[in-house]
Amino acid sequence: MSVNGEPGMTESRRVVKIQNRAGMHARPAAELVKIATEFRSKITLEKDGLEVNAKSIMGVMMLAAEHGSTLKVCAIGEDSEAAVEAICRLVDDEFGERPEDYELSDPEAEQEYV
Repeated sequence: MSVNGEPGMTESRRVVKIQNRAGMHARPAAELVKIATEFRSKITLEKDGLEVNAKSIMGVMMLAAEHGSTLKVCAIGEDSEAAVEAICRLVDDEFGERPEDYELSDPEAEQEYV
């Protein structure tokens, strides 16, 4: 959608669900910010009425986006569609994390230290 009739300025929006088990902790938040800063568009994330700048690690961490929560991704600018697509692809891909990333390799050995 064109913004204020300015050529090249578009707005893109999408809702995405946090799928990975650990939610958006520090590493996924940093990955999201890294991707967001590659775009010229203004990009925001919203969760439960709190809207933050997607290019700010502190803002993204403030969302405390746990497993199963939904985020509204919004971008305004000449590359807004690509920005929203890239961020949503990262979230849909569970930030590159898999369930086995959170499993102990030898649970019995861990019990000895508890």
